[in-house]
This record gives sequence, C-alpha cells and structure tokens, in this order.
Amino acid sequence: MWLWALVIVGLVLVVAVDLWIVDRGEPREFSMRQAGIWVGFYVCLAVLFGIGLTLWAGAGTGGEFFAGYLTEYSLSVDNLFIFYIIMTRFGVPRIYQHKVLLVGIVLALVMRGIFIAIGAAALSRFGWLLYAFGAFLIYTAYTLVRDHNKEEEEFNENILLRWARRVFPTTPDYVGSRVTVRVDGRRMVTPMLIVMIAIGTTDLLFALDSIPAIFGLTKAAFIVFSANAFALMGLRQLYFLLGGLLQRLVYISYGLAFILGFIGVKLILEALHENDVSWAPQIPIWVSLAVIGVTMAVTTVASLIKARRDDRAIAEASQAEAAQTEASQAEAPQG
Repeated sequence: MWLWALVIVGLVLVVAVDLWIVDRGEPREFSMRQAGIWVGFYVCLAVLFGIGLTLWAGAGTGGEFFAGYLTEYSLSVDNLFIFYIIMTRFGVPRIYQHKVLLVGIVLALVMRGIFIAIGAAALSRFGWLLYAFGAFLIYTAYTLVRDHNKEEEEFNENILLRWARRVFPTTPDYVGSRVTVRVDGRRMVTPMLIVMIAIGTTDLLFALDSIPAIFGLTKAAFIVFSANAFALMGLRQLYFLLGGLLQRLVYISYGLAFILGFIGVKLILEALHENDVSWAPQIPIWVSLAVIGVTMAVTTVASLIKARRDDRAIAEASQAEAAQTEASQAEAPQG
C-alpha cells in the first residue's frame, strides 16, 4: 500500500509542478524545444522508476514494467492522431492545447485506474478471461492491418460527451483557458471543459485494447497502473514534439498490429500452460521486451525511410514537370 501511495502522490506532485511551470504567466504555445525537454524528463522518470523496481523486486518485475511501458507508449503514438482531430474539431487555440491534454489525460488516468482494478479482480477469479483477452487482441491486430489505409476524417462523439453537451449549458466561444464562467448571473461551462471530456473519454476507449495488452505481459495491478501512468504522463508532450511526424509514420499500424497479435498469442499460450497443456510454452518477459522494442524500432525506421523516398520522388516529379513545361514553352511558335 505504501508503494501505491508513493506512486500516486508522486504523480500528483508532477502534475502540479507541470501545471505551475507551463501555465504560469501569459498563455503561450508549447514550443518544440519545451516539448523535447518534457518528453526526455518523463522518459527518464519512467526509466529510473523501472530501475528502482528492478533493484527492489527483481529483474522479472522490472522487465514486466519496461515491457508494459513500451507497449502502452507505442499504442499511445497511434492515438495521438485522434487527439489532433479532436483539437481541430473543437477549434482549440494552440496556446491552450497543452492544458486540455493534461487535464484530459488525468481524467483518463483516473478512469483507467478503475478499469485496471476491475480487470485485475476479474482475471484473478475467471481464468478463461485470458482466452477472451488473447482473442480480442488478435482481432484488434487484424483490424489495424485491415483499416491501415483508411483515413480518419472526423471525430464521432461518444455517449458521455453527448450527455455533457446536453446537460451543461455551454458558451459558444472559449473564454481564455477557463472551464466555467458566469454569464448574466448564470454559471455556464466553456468548450474547454467539453474538449477535456472528449480527450479523457476517447482515451478510455483506447484502453479497451491497451489494458488487455499489458495484462498479457503482467498480472500485477501495480505494474499495469504505473506503466499506464508513466506512458500517459509523457503523452501530451509527445503530441507537440511529433507534430507533422505522425503523418510520416506510415508503418506504425503494422508494428502495433504485430505487437498486439504477439501478446494475444502469448496470453492464449499462457492460459493453456496454466491448464496443464504440456506443449504450450511460457514466453519469458525478456522475449516480450525484445519483440516490442525491435518491432517499434524497425517500423519507425522503415516509415522514415519510405517518407524520405516519397519526398524525393515528389521532388523529382516536380522537377521533371517543370522541365517539360519549360521545353514546351521553348518549342511553341513565337507569335
């Protein structure tokens, strides 16, 4: 319990410091340099936590944390594009986007905590859920590959968001970074609160695949929660750091599909092993960690190589078209 309390108090302090440093003074855009510093800070924080966990509880526990953290962080990268769509859909000014993401992610973390507690309790009582989780992850991997070339053009509001819009009187425009304001003696919420709810609840939907995935790597609720917490806390800075790079990671869905499929198979094999099926092996955590790390590295490098080749092909095509236009103009009869 003291370890749970230490992590939760530490996260609260980090959020408070983050809000104080970023939001003090006049609102301003989140610069690339600032985003890079914060991403590095949160990654280092996660690495130090993982090392401390390894020294305290052993290499197996530390490996489970690092595998879970890498998985959650990797899955989050694919979700950043949806965050971009939400920001565009609600017309959030760039100077307030970092605050929207922070509050939305804190809401998501609270809801994920509840989800993790329910999942851990269910797995401890119903062993057959391992088969269900494994099958679900394999199906999710299939849908990622199937829908790889489909473009997300709009954001569909979920039930909770539609309920909030209907229940809360909302101002037509943003009022700075305020979430509530008094208009003619009546308390109203601003679109800032609505978009925060959108970010938080949408991330909870993403947890439908990420939470089963990490339970495929560890059954310890504390590791599941801490890996999710560290991945989510560094997510909003990653949103600003990657920027247009998200569009260039064309193979990321294939990498995530492979990881989810691998963990799904691992879950099913583990369930068979627990049911005394002799041929079903147990995949050690170091193998999972290696598969996740290598897969993300290969897909990222391959995506960047393809993006560079595409840029080069576009540039060469533009040059050829320009040269052809000049040649046609030179050959045209002089009036």
